[in-house]
This record gives sequence, structure tokens and C-alpha cells, in this order.
Amino acid sequence: MSRLKRIGVLTGGGDVPGLNAAIRALTLRAADDGCEVLGIKRGWLGLLEIDTARPDGASVIPLDRTRVRTVDRHGGTFLHTSRTNPAKVKRSELPAHLEGAVPPDAKTADLTDHVLAVLKALRLDALVAIGGDDTLSYAVHLNKMGFPVLGIPKTMDNDVPGTDYCIGFSTAVTRSVNFLIDLRTPAGSHERIAVVELFGRYCGETALFTGFLGSADRTAISEVPVDLGKLSRFLCEDQDCNPSHYAILVISEGATLKGGSRIESGSPDAYGHMKLGGIGDLVGAELERITGRSVLVQRLAYLMRSGPPDSVDRMVATNFAQLAYARLQEGKRGEMVALRDGCYAVVPIETAISGKRAVDVAAYYDAENYRPRINSKIGLPMFLT
Repeated sequence: MSRLKRIGVLTGGGDVPGLNAAIRALTLRAADDGCEVLGIKRGWLGLLEIDTARPDGASVIPLDRTRVRTVDRHGGTFLHTSRTNPAKVKRSELPAHLEGAVPPDAKTADLTDHVLAVLKALRLDALVAIGGDDTLSYAVHLNKMGFPVLGIPKTMDNDVPGTDYCIGFSTAVTRSVNFLIDLRTPAGSHERIAVVELFGRYCGETALFTGFLGSADRTAISEVPVDLGKLSRFLCEDQDCNPSHYAILVISEGATLKGGSRIESGSPDAYGHMKLGGIGDLVGAELERITGRSVLVQRLAYLMRSGPPDSVDRMVATNFAQLAYARLQEGKRGEMVALRDGCYAVVPIETAISGKRAVDVAAYYDAENYRPRINSKIGLPMFLT
């Protein structure tokens, strides 16, 4: 088995704390092994921006010990990111050197042939893609086309199938719990019902854990539509029972009212997703109308994934990256590193697009009272998934 001499790494989709730690760990492990690492800027978009005639352009960064020495001290990804899907590129997204690649009678084009040509021009033996199910879906496509790919799951929603844990989840929950505790100050001072909206499109796990650990009065998750009349009564009871006369509701941005749909805006991205957000404002306004009480609404949004990673995300990101490199050097391809039942593991990369992970409502949520219900823990891993 021949050893890999040069690998690439990229990050795609939304940024989360821990990405830089993963890139650093991968680079240092490869350096110990005499393997070069090229960082691809702006995710899959970076590969489109590279002209095969000049493959050493601004979208490529050679990574070494000096370049990555301190990057793990910061959040986000210093390689930058995008939500580009090279298999479905709009004419407006084309770099200048690919002008005309979308036929006049087509809305999009599959530029995988260009991506493969770029990977060859860069003399890469393999590619590590760090992302959620959208980013990893194109990694699956590349793997089917014959290029060696290995995936690392990240998303603060913790919803990539095949792994119990994704980079970014612990920090997002930690940030959210801390903000939830801080928001008790204005909620209590003004005797209000506080509605705190968190990221979470299809999976309400971030809201579930935040509500559980932050002792929210009620928690509304993406998986269970909300009866607003019942929720209003509960929150009024919660407020009246609180000596400081306030109540806290945590709600996933993907939550819906009974008979309603998710609140979306803007145009679909390259993977068909529209921007979510606004359910907190809607619920807050309806609570004021129904109860006649003052309501405070706060979207935590990007604050959830701001700043450096906590220790859990540093540890998982580092171990995921080292495991990914080891698997590549062992000749493995088409895999995604994962945590399964609390143990590090690998699964076929296709697992990342095998469905949608969601909260096990029957096991962990009281849908009648809009509260986490996490009682029996014997035999469960740390993150209860």
C-alpha cells in the first residue's frame, strides 16, 4: 500500500467552533508523517474558483506547523466556508474562468468534471471534507466518481445521520445555556415572559439540551407542533408561580404551530434550503395578544456558534481529524468518522445522507407539557443519543 503524499482539506456550510482545531490536528498529524496538506478556501466554491491552468491561486493555502500553530484558539474556520454545491451551480455563481459553463437553456450545471480536474492539477491523493449533511452529500458524489474522500461531521444542530455527535454541538449548547441564564436578568427585572429562539431546522436537540440544562420553563422543539393556547396557559402558570414573576420559553427556529409551517424567507440555497427564523417573534406576538402580558423575544442565532470551542468540541475535533488521517493512510476511502454509543468509529460516508436525525420524542420529550423528559440514563452515552 502506497503512502499518501498530499491531501486537501476544506470546510463547508455554516461555521461552528472546533473547525480550526480539526484542521490543525489534521495538519500536525500529517506533518509528523511527511505528508503535505493543502487547505482549500471557501469549501466546494474554492475548487470551482481554481483555474486548472493556474492551480496555485488564492483559493489554496499550503498548511504546515507554523500556519496552524494558533488557529485552534479561535472559532469559525480560517479556511472560510460556503454553501456551494458543484453539482448544481447557477450561472450567477460561476467564476470568470468558467463563464459559459451553464448552457443557455439550463438554470444550473454539474461542474464535477472541473472539480476532478482541479483535484488532479493540485496533485491531491485524497480530500478531507468537514461539514454537515449538505457538504458531505457532495463528498458522497465525489467518492462515487472515484476520488478518495473522507468526511468529518460538523453541525451545531447535531443532526448528521450515522454519528451521535457532530463538531460544534457542545459549544452551541454551552453558549445557549449561558445566554439563557443571563436573559433571566431582564426577564425578571421587567416581569416578562422571555422567548429565546435557537438554531435547529429539523432537529430540536440543541433546544432540548439548552432547555434541560438551562432550566427553561418550557421548550418547543422542531419535531412537535405547538398548541399556542395550551402553551400560553402553561407560561402564565409558570410566571405566576415564579417569585420573580417571569417565565422562559426556549424554541427551535424550525418549530411550528399546529396547522402551520416553518417560517422561511429568501431564496433556496444550493441544497434547496431557505433561511429559517422568526418563529420566536411570531410566538412572542401571539403570547402578548392571548395573555395580555409583556413578552421579551431574543434570537440567539449566530451568537450560538461564535467564539472559540469548548473542551468537548476541541477534543472531538482533534480526535476526528487524527482518526480521519489514520484511515486515509490505511488505504480507507469513502468513510465518515463518527461517535457511536460513546466510542469513536467510522461509517460509510453515504450514511451522512441516509435520512434526518431527530429528537427521539418518546424517549426524551414530554410533548403534552413542552418539556424535556430525560429520566432513565443507565446505559446511555454522555449525549443521550
